[in-house]
Amino acid sequence: MLKNKKKYLSMAKDFLFPMGISAVVATLLTPSLGTQKDLHASLRVETSQQVSVSPVADNSPRVSPMNHRNDFIGFKEKMGYRESRNNYFITNPYGHVGKYQFGKSALKFFGVSQSEFLNNPALQENVFYASLAHNKWKLQYEIRTFAGKNFAGIPITESGILAAAHLLGTGSVKSFFKSDGKTEFADANGTSIINYMKSFQHFDLSGIKPSKYDGRKLI
Repeated sequence: MLKNKKKYLSMAKDFLFPMGISAVVATLLTPSLGTQKDLHASLRVETSQQVSVSPVADNSPRVSPMNHRNDFIGFKEKMGYRESRNNYFITNPYGHVGKYQFGKSALKFFGVSQSEFLNNPALQENVFYASLAHNKWKLQYEIRTFAGKNFAGIPITESGILAAAHLLGTGSVKSFFKSDGKTEFADANGTSIINYMKSFQHFDLSGIKPSKYDGRKLI
């Protein structure tokens, strides 16, 4: 009987001892409830952090021109890109302002102040459209006479004439044609009438009706 008890005790020790080791190991490897809470809190903090992105400044370059369009939209976006990189809020060293770089005399003609113009992109678009229609009205003879012909070694188009007028005014365009192209005109940056006539020659502006500006409010 005693021999059997010893046998059972030996079997119990063999069975319980490994379980005790396993329990100890499990205790060492399993974090406490407090440790688990700390870990979860740490994860929440890390995943809730947001990357700070600086806003794009208003005077940064805008989108590139719509080269795939040959209508008024393509014309005005290319013009804006050439003049200011489509930046509504820029003033150049010569005092020309906005996306299309209008000077003070032009703004005065259209009845808007420089500060009002600079802070209002919609107004800038309206002034550009009114200017284009007004220039088309003033240059009807030149468009009718020279568009579709080669002149001074370049093909002349309505859109090229109107682009040149935006660059240097209708008076310079008229003088260019009167001199048979012998008098070269350029702005303060050295950009010439011929340069703009070539660059903007392929746009269809037939939808812009010639219209003398009548002094109405543009916005």
